[in-house]
This record gives sequence, structure tokens and C-alpha cells, in this order.
Amino acid sequence: MIAFAGFFTIFTSIANAKDFDRGVAFYQNGNVAAALNEWRPLAEQGHARAQFNLGRVYYNGKGVLKDAAYAARWYRLAAEQGHADAQNNLGAMYSDGEGVPKDAVEAVRWYRLAAEQGHAVAQFNLGRMYYNGKGVPKDVAEATRWYRLAAEQGRADAQNNLGIIYAMDRDLYDVAEAVRWFRLAAEQGLAVAQYNLGAMHASGSGVEKDMAEAVRWYHLAAEQGDVKAQFRLGYKYANGVGVLKDAAEAVRWYRLAAKQGHADAQDNLGDMYANGEGVLKDAITAHMWYTISVRRVRYNAFDATHMRINAFNATRMRHKASGTLTERRRDKLEAEMTPEQIATAVQRAKTCMSSNYAQCD
Repeated sequence: MIAFAGFFTIFTSIANAKDFDRGVAFYQNGNVAAALNEWRPLAEQGHARAQFNLGRVYYNGKGVLKDAAYAARWYRLAAEQGHADAQNNLGAMYSDGEGVPKDAVEAVRWYRLAAEQGHAVAQFNLGRMYYNGKGVPKDVAEATRWYRLAAEQGRADAQNNLGIIYAMDRDLYDVAEAVRWFRLAAEQGLAVAQYNLGAMHASGSGVEKDMAEAVRWYHLAAEQGDVKAQFRLGYKYANGVGVLKDAAEAVRWYRLAAKQGHADAQDNLGDMYANGEGVLKDAITAHMWYTISVRRVRYNAFDATHMRINAFNATRMRHKASGTLTERRRDKLEAEMTPEQIATAVQRAKTCMSSNYAQCD
């Protein structure tokens, strides 16, 4: 009987593996329904990978109606069997309050279980919880430990955040180490790390000051849509720092950043239109961007305490820090405008903002 039971277990495992793999093949070919037909019976029998896959399908809503609560149920079953991906994903659902009540302590518990298995994403997530003091007391040293474990596995986001800690934390300050981690992440193509590495070159922190090299990294980040890099490039081109002065190119980068809501870029773009630099002089468009910038500065002031870990601000450039200065320039511009032009500019600003910058031109 013992020998038979063992044979039966092996035979069943082989059959289950074939069913699971058949489900994977169906899923990869876009036949989600057939994949679920293979995985669901396995999941109901306690097959952890099948449970995880069911959770992932229902969480992503691919081929089925998205159902976060149902996804969390299957993730939990897999996670309780030690499935690290499921543990990490369940932690993320508790962190965000998707499909389960928002609970940072529970998120930390599941992240830790996965992280202790060497799961790089969970290590990053656990580091972030320690850095922000969510679900655990804030502990930068512990955050650094988990970020390093993830970074050493090649996680670019962990490498970048580790760089930020070394660049900004009073107790762990080491700009050369910051540059090293920023570079590793930047060379993987992480835009925010490319921006951060550019900022280090621009300021000469941990590396020789080199504006041309800073601009090179800003370009790489800006081309991926990094708003701060776009603003920096606009400023560099407007002032000929690290590049040949090119007002038209400055306008191009300011515009891209402005349409992502960057208040300084909006302000500077208003200047370019007001002075006819890189574009035809246009008081209405200048007024529009000034108005939008003033509103964004007020919004940003409200949101300033919510600094994100992946936003490196040590050399942040706000040469137009006060909305009042923008308002003064706008008032000066209005002295040269007709009431009709002012009304048009105000309406254009409203349209631009209400369309999420889709209708600004």
C-alpha cells in the first residue's frame, strides 16, 4: 500500500504538471478561458502555482472581468503555501487596499515573507515601507538593508533608491556610493536614475563636475518622459549650459515638461512666448502659461510634503520659486493687452488645464 500510494502521488504530480503546462500554453496563445479550465481544478486541489495564476488573471482582468477580491483569495491560498510571488502581490494589495482592506502592517507581513525568500521585488517593497514608515516604524538603515539586497539582484528601482539614501541621508551620506548606484540603475535605462546621475554630474557631487555629461543623462531621461529632466534640458538650452544655446530647443523641452504639469517649465515657457525667444512673440499664450503656472505653484505648495523617494531633489532648480513673481510678470504683460486678449488667455488656460494639457495650443 505504501509503495502504491507513493506511485499514485508521483503519477498525480506528473499529470498535474502536464495540466498546468497546458494551461500556460493556452494562456500564452491568448486562450484565457481554456487556461482557466486547466488551472482552476488544480487550484482547487491546492496547486500553489495554479492558485497564483488564477489570482493574476483575475487581478489583471485579462480575458475575464477584473475582480481584485477574487484575485486576493487565490493569492492568499498560494501565499499561505509559501509562494513568494503570491506573498509579494498580496502584500501589494494590502498596501493599496485593492480587494482587501488597506492595511500597511499586513502588507509588511507578506512582503517580509517573500523578501526572506530572496524575492527582489518584495525586498524593494519592504525597503520602501521601512523608508516611509508604513506598517513599521521609519528606519532608514533597515530600508537600506532591504534595498541593497534587491539592488544586488539587479533591481534598478532599488539601486536608484539606494543612491538617493546615500545622496541625501545625513547618517549614511556618501555621494560616491550614490553615484555608483545611480549609474547601475541608469545604465539599465531607468529614467529617474538617469536624471539623478545627470544631477550629480551637474553639481559635481561624487563625480567630477561635467555639464556635457549631465546633459547627456538628462537627454536619456527626458526622452523617456521624465518631467524634471525635460525641464532641466529646457533650462540648459535656454542658457547654453553644457550645450550650445538654442532657444527653439529650450521651448521644445519646456513645452513637454509644461504639459506634464511642471510649474517652473510653464513659467519659463510663458517667458519664452512673452519675449519671443524660440517662438513668435505671443502675449496671449504667454499669459495662458503664466496663469497655469501660478495655479500649479499653489497646488505644488500643498503637495510639497509628499516627497517621493524616487524624486531626487538635492539640486532642484526652482529659479522661479514664487508664484508672486509670475503674477507680477503676468500683470505687466496685461498692461500691454486688451481686455479681449486677457479673456481669451484666461479661457485658454482653463481649457488647457481641464483637458489635462491636451488642448493647450
